[in-house]
Amino acid sequence: MKKMKQSQDLTKGSIYRRIILFALPLLGSSLIQQLYNTVDLLFVGNCLGKNSYAAVGASSLIISCLVGFFTGMSVGSGVVIAQAIGSRDKKAVQDSVHTAMGLSFAGGIVLMAVGWLGAPHFLEWMNVEPEILGEAVSYLRIYFLSLTSVITYNMASGIIRAMGNSQVPMLTQLAGGIANVIADAVMIQNFPSVESAAWASMISQTLAAGMCLAYLIKQGGDCRLVWKKVRIQKAILAKIIKIGVPAGTQNLVITISNIFAQYHINSLGVDVIGAFTTYFRMELLLYHPIVALGQTMTTFAGQNMGARRPDRVRKGVRFCMFGGIALTVSTAAFLLFFGEPVFGLFTKDAAVVENGLKVIWITFPFYWLYVILEVLADTVRGAGKAMPPMVIILSNICILRTVLLFVIMSMWQDIRGIAAAYPITWGITALCMSAYYVKGRWDGRKERRRMGTGRYQKAVT
Repeated sequence: MKKMKQSQDLTKGSIYRRIILFALPLLGSSLIQQLYNTVDLLFVGNCLGKNSYAAVGASSLIISCLVGFFTGMSVGSGVVIAQAIGSRDKKAVQDSVHTAMGLSFAGGIVLMAVGWLGAPHFLEWMNVEPEILGEAVSYLRIYFLSLTSVITYNMASGIIRAMGNSQVPMLTQLAGGIANVIADAVMIQNFPSVESAAWASMISQTLAAGMCLAYLIKQGGDCRLVWKKVRIQKAILAKIIKIGVPAGTQNLVITISNIFAQYHINSLGVDVIGAFTTYFRMELLLYHPIVALGQTMTTFAGQNMGARRPDRVRKGVRFCMFGGIALTVSTAAFLLFFGEPVFGLFTKDAAVVENGLKVIWITFPFYWLYVILEVLADTVRGAGKAMPPMVIILSNICILRTVLLFVIMSMWQDIRGIAAAYPITWGITALCMSAYYVKGRWDGRKERRRMGTGRYQKAVT
């Protein structure tokens, strides 16, 4: 297999070095991704006022909900491709690449139409206040026009990461992030409205998607994209669906649970909406490094399980777990200490800042729990077992959190009641994922018992 210099064979060499080199560009890519919406909010909050700021915040969860499912499908595609690469099956790699891209184009077009038509109804169901509903609909509809680009980028970058290459997605995100800053500065200053922020995001997302496609077309390996070969093959689609639908459903239910939370947030007024809008951006400084470790373990587990090396997977899990917890605790401590000036970057409204500080002092001390559930869930998913993480997360993050929010808010109409539901459900989910990781058969233990240790070791070597 012809390889690009940036690609890595994660089935060989130092586990720690491979993980660090793969994870760092993913972290850079995640932080740049944060720049997209953060820059929008910085410009909107400082140039357009509190209502426009809240309108963008109220729209963001709808976008995450619909995009999240196809992000999960891109995870499914990445796992299928990574396992094919690990097992050195060139035809399976080619078929998987072209099926994945066909799926992304079709899905992007469908979601774009659904989002445009459904935008006002989605926002009304979320109990968005009438004073910001008009701006929220305008922002959401324009953003939905970029969904084909968003989904194409996620799918293409997932393919590139499955190759062991995390640098190219980071560089394309950097180019898109720079374009987003420039577009925001020019458009919002000259055409002050939330629509300008949405158009700026569309420009940047389309640029990033185009660059990823160009890379796949020009690179010479087995993952090369050839337009005339783009078609959805049923056998490959079935494999992608087996992993992608549970992963996408997991993303969907997490966002749906956040929509239920947003329903309660919206009922407490514009100041609380603004506080949580800022909190969700600030939280990303903790969340993105954890996601980078999880994405690393998805690809790492995919390639190594394809090569039948579960021993390397378990060592990688331990390294990511301890490193992720240490990083999360230190970052959370920094953000708690400098919480007020960080909130002040987004808004000068004292009431918004005060409410935001209440939230971070309840959630950030426990954010390390998210490392456990994310790393373990992504590892198991990368090994090809996507259903157990979905069931665990659906039960706890969606169902339990939703019930908990209704119970708490029926007794205590306060922003701190909403915030408390998050660490409680993180802890229970992390406990359940840990139990499955230890007791479950995600790593082929049933197969090893059937084959016998000697035969299994021979297959590994």
